[in-house]
Parts: sequence; structure tokens; C-alpha cells
Amino acid sequence: MFQPVITATGVFTPSETITNAELVTAYNAYAARYNEDNAEAIRAGALEAKPPSSEEFIFKASGIEQRHVMDKSGLLDPAIMHPLLRARSDEEPGIMAEMALDACQKALKAAGVKASEIDLVICAASNHERAYPAIAVEIQKLLGAGGFGFDMNVACSSATFGIQAAADMIRAGSARKALVVNPEICSGHLEWRDRDCHFIFGDVCTATLIERAQETQNPLFSIRSTRCATEFSNNIRNNNGFLRRTRTSGQDLKDRRDMQFMQEGRKVFKEVVPMVATHILAHLEAEGIAPQALKRMWLHQANKAMNDFVGRKVLGRTPAPEEQPNILQDYANTSSAGSIIAFSQHQSGLAAGDIGVICSFGAGYSVGSVIVERL
Repeated sequence: MFQPVITATGVFTPSETITNAELVTAYNAYAARYNEDNAEAIRAGALEAKPPSSEEFIFKASGIEQRHVMDKSGLLDPAIMHPLLRARSDEEPGIMAEMALDACQKALKAAGVKASEIDLVICAASNHERAYPAIAVEIQKLLGAGGFGFDMNVACSSATFGIQAAADMIRAGSARKALVVNPEICSGHLEWRDRDCHFIFGDVCTATLIERAQETQNPLFSIRSTRCATEFSNNIRNNNGFLRRTRTSGQDLKDRRDMQFMQEGRKVFKEVVPMVATHILAHLEAEGIAPQALKRMWLHQANKAMNDFVGRKVLGRTPAPEEQPNILQDYANTSSAGSIIAFSQHQSGLAAGDIGVICSFGAGYSVGSVIVERL
């Protein structure tokens, strides 16, 4: 058996940002146009008017102040309200693989590891730009890595589930050096015309390098334990998929609301937050770690109120900002990548032997936790 350790992380951040003010201006222009175009149906009660959004509403609901995106021109055009990403030929790198390449190269450089030494690539994300060939295999080729790669999708928990898979393979000896990569173009599956969720997501890519402790000179964190759990729920759902064209319901499939991100926000908060807190506490207990021993919690970055609730339940008190760092004010919800951004950016202040937990949670329901020890 080999001990898996995290030796580096890398983050690709898109250059374009959208502030809440910009987002509200675009959405409200769209809503005004929609209400004007459908005034008669709205007066007759056949349609509901689109309510306006506001910066105050967005920040109070989420704690988000801005988000990074791969394209803002389409998102801020009231006549479009979705990203405009150019079509690529089959001979070009896909956009997710291109994002991943940047994040992976940053992680490799930080650890002083050659791409040719990598023998496992897991592309773990909430959506993939195609069914096959696997994005992970494309990343493997672009990097010049060896071994094998595969895609996986556990929505917002994809990163922690991917870390568990990679850590298990390293423990078992079937891999030596692994990259778990999380390219998230969340702007592509968000309905930007829905006031209740138009502010939630942003785009990013993260990469986590995991190696055998026995074969590295630069370990950062030992992966002490991993735990994953799932419980089926429809409260977060996206019905888009390859069978879409087979459905002859007579509806306009292009504009069907359920073909984008959908959630029952209040139900999700009520059901997921206790599930996550219970999961973390049970994981700590199984490893003989008192909650008070936790020095850092890198939680899924979906909603500040959710993270604050989880932090209080786990620690039994309100966490200090450095104990439970948030990055969603700058990045918004980046699905599986959020907890890894927090982990990458907020490691300072930890001493050798300090314990932390990386935890992500989301659709499924799913929750994954990774207990790490600073080396």
C-alpha cells in the first residue's frame, strides 16, 4: 500500500469578469423587453411578468459579488443571454481540455513534476462538452502524459469524488502520479434569464496533483481519509442530454426551461446542509478526529449561508474567516472546482500536523469529503 499525498494545485481563471451591477443591468433590460413583448398575455394572466433583479438581492441571497466567465458578450446582451463560444474543428483542442491544460501545467510546475510522469488523468466536472472521446484522454494527449484517463460526473461533488478515486488507485498501486482536473463552464448550463438563479455560476478550471508519498520530495498534504455519499433527489436537475432529439413532445426543445440548471433552492438548503454537516462529523469520528481539531474547512462554494451553517454545525461555534475561507464572492459557484479554489488559495497559516477537510456537495444529492494533514 502506498500513501497518497497532494503535492500541488493549479487554477485557470478566465480573464473576463461580470460584476453584479453588469449582470443586473443586462437581466433587467431582458426582463423589461420580455414584459413589453408579452404585455397582453401578462394582462390576461396567461404569463407571469418577469420581476427585476438587484445587486442587493443577489448579495443577500448568495454572498456573490462577481464571477469569471469564458464569454461575457453574449451573457450581457439582452437579446442573447448565454455565452457565445466559437465552434471548434475536431482537429482543435476542445475548450474544456484547453482550460484544463493551463490548470494542469500550473500544478505540475509548482510541484516540479514532468507531464510525462503522470499516469492517471481524471476529468471530473458537472458537465462535459461531448460524450466521447473522453475529455480526460484529450487532456492526457495535450499534456504528453502516459497511463490512462477517464471522465466522471458527480455534479458539484465531482472534484472530491475524483480525489477519492485517484487516491484509491495510488494506494492500490495502479497509479503513481495523478491529476484530478475540474474544467467547469457553468455559464453554459445556467439559465441567465431566470431571476432566481441568474447570478449563481461562474467559469474556472482546477487541477489537483496527487502522488505517492514514497516517491515525492515535495508533499504538501497527506490524504488521511476520503468518504463519499449519494442520495437521489430531483431538487437540483438538468434534463439536457443525448436523447433530447428523440423526444417528440411538441415543445420547443431549444427553449425548454428544464434543459438548463434547475433547483428548488429552499428544499436544497433544508435537506443538503444537515446532510453535509452529518457527513463531515461522521467522517471525523470514524478517523478519531475531534471536530475541534480541525484547523481549516474548504467547503463547496455555492452559497455563503450554507457554508456558515455547515461550519457552525461541525465546529459547534461560528468559524473564524480563516477557518472556513470563502472565495465565492469573487468566483461565484464554480460547481466542483469551488472547494479546490478555496483549498489552493487558503493554505497559509497551517503548521505541520494540522488537519483540514475539503468538502463538496450538490446534485444527486452527493457529498464528498477529503481529510488532509499538513506535512
